[in-house]
Amino acid sequence: MEFSGVLWDMDGTIVDTEPYWIEAEHRLTAEFGLPWSQEDGLKLVGNALTVSAQVFIDLGVPLEPLEIINRLTRDVIAQVQERVPFRPGVRELFAQLREAGIPSAMVTMSFRPLADAVVASLPEGTFDAVITGDEVQHGKPHPEPYEVGAKALGLRPQECIAIEDSLNGALSASSAGAHTLVVPCHVDIPEDPRWSIAQSLEGLSLAEFQRAAIARQSQ
Repeated sequence: MEFSGVLWDMDGTIVDTEPYWIEAEHRLTAEFGLPWSQEDGLKLVGNALTVSAQVFIDLGVPLEPLEIINRLTRDVIAQVQERVPFRPGVRELFAQLREAGIPSAMVTMSFRPLADAVVASLPEGTFDAVITGDEVQHGKPHPEPYEVGAKALGLRPQECIAIEDSLNGALSASSAGAHTLVVPCHVDIPEDPRWSIAQSLEGLSLAEFQRAAIARQSQ
């Protein structure tokens, strides 16, 4: 293998939780009689939660940023506990990576409680490290989250494949130096030489996964 570790985004990449977030956002804004649309929610995909919280404050939600984040997170956790919406091919790829002895780290802008809820739904040992948005100084698109994720595996970003679904995430991973594979979920991502794009992880062998992530960026 030409890579030594995998760095996984969570929302929209491992689990299709974006509809859960948008539903939580609808409930929050409705409580204060404020408008919120599907399109508004999609604009927040890939943002640091602190950035998203400021959007709600600017809209007129009369709460502190941390309270907004905590309310939304609790709502999404409740939905995840009812049903974990794994994206196609994700659990199969996790199993292949474990069998091959290739470590994985989760690198998410969600806060620790939601990350823990998703991790708990997977086999023990799926992740060797979990990096969350409340544990880094700079959120995506800054490279710090992926730099920290690679370091937690004892690797350089250049030795890792990062899997993302958002533009901010792809910018974060690629600027850190990771081979970046974008698997779009709810938002189209432009083609760019800094990353590769695959429509799904479903059915990919490790060799096919490597080719999908690395081939274009090696040209």
